[in-house]
Amino acid sequence: MLLQQLINGLTVGCVYAVIALGYTMVYGILEFINFAHGEIYMLGAYFGIIFLALFTSSGLAASNFPLAFALTVLLTILFCSAYGFTIEKIAYRPLRKAPRLSPLISAIGISIFLQNYVMITQGATDKVFPQKFGDASFNFLGASATSLQLIIIFASGLMMLGLHLFIRKTRTGKAMRATAQDMTMASLVGINVDRIISVTFIIGAGLAAAAGVMVAAYYGLVNYSIGYVAGIKAFTAAVLGGIGNIPGAMLGGVVLGLIESLGSAYVSAEYKDVYAFIILLIILLIKPSGLLGTSVEEKV
Repeated sequence: MLLQQLINGLTVGCVYAVIALGYTMVYGILEFINFAHGEIYMLGAYFGIIFLALFTSSGLAASNFPLAFALTVLLTILFCSAYGFTIEKIAYRPLRKAPRLSPLISAIGISIFLQNYVMITQGATDKVFPQKFGDASFNFLGASATSLQLIIIFASGLMMLGLHLFIRKTRTGKAMRATAQDMTMASLVGINVDRIISVTFIIGAGLAAAAGVMVAAYYGLVNYSIGYVAGIKAFTAAVLGGIGNIPGAMLGGVVLGLIESLGSAYVSAEYKDVYAFIILLIILLIKPSGLLGTSVEEKV
C-alpha cells in the first residue's frame, strides 16, 4: 500500500514539478508570479486532445500510436510556446516598469480570459482524452506501475534534466542566470534582456504544455478549469522548494505530490486539494525561503 502510494505520488509530483519550473523561472528574472501559467497547462491538455483526434481521424494513431502521440506532444509544445511568447509581449512587457501590482492584475486578467476563451470555443463540458496506452503494468514488491506512469516519470525527469543542463551549460542559459542576478548590468554587457525574458516564457509554456498532455492522458478528462487548481499546486511546489530556485521547484513538486498521495490514502481523499494549501501555509510560517531557497539581505 505504501509503495503504491509512493508511485502514484511520484507520478503526480513530477507533473507538478514540470509546471512549477515555469513559475520559478519567471519569478527568478522578473520577480512576479505569472498566474496565467496554469491556463497554459490547461491549453496544453486541450491541444493534446485536438491534435491526437486529428491523427486518429487520419489513421496515424491506429497504425503507429507512439509516433502520433510524440507528434501530438511536439505540436502542443509549439502552439503553447507561441501563446506564452504572445502573452509576455502583450500583457507583461508594457508593464515591466509599472508598479508590481499592475503585472499581477494583468496576469489574473489573462487567466480569466483564457478560461473563458476555451469555454466558448471548446464548450463547458468535459472532454475525453483517447486512452490508447493499454493496461500494461509492471509489478514490484506488491505494487504496480502502469506504462503511462513510467512514461510520465521518465519524460518529466528528462525535461527537468534537460532544463538544468540548458541553464548551466548553454550561452543562453548563462545569459538567463545573469539577467536573473541583475537585469540592468546584464543589458550593459550586451545581453538582449527582452529576448531572454521571451525565451524564459517560451520554455516555461512549453514545459506546461507537455505537462498538460501527460495529465490529460493520465486522468482521461479535461475541462477549462483544470488550470486553476494545478496552477495553485504548482505555485505551492515552487514556494515549497524555494521560489526562483530551479532545483527547488523540482524537489517541491515531487514532495508535494507525495504528500498529496499519502494524505489521500491515509487521511482522506476528500481533502486532496487542501493539502497543498496547508503545506503552503506551513512553509510561509516556518521557512519562507523554501527548502532550497536562501534568504537574501537587501541593503538600502
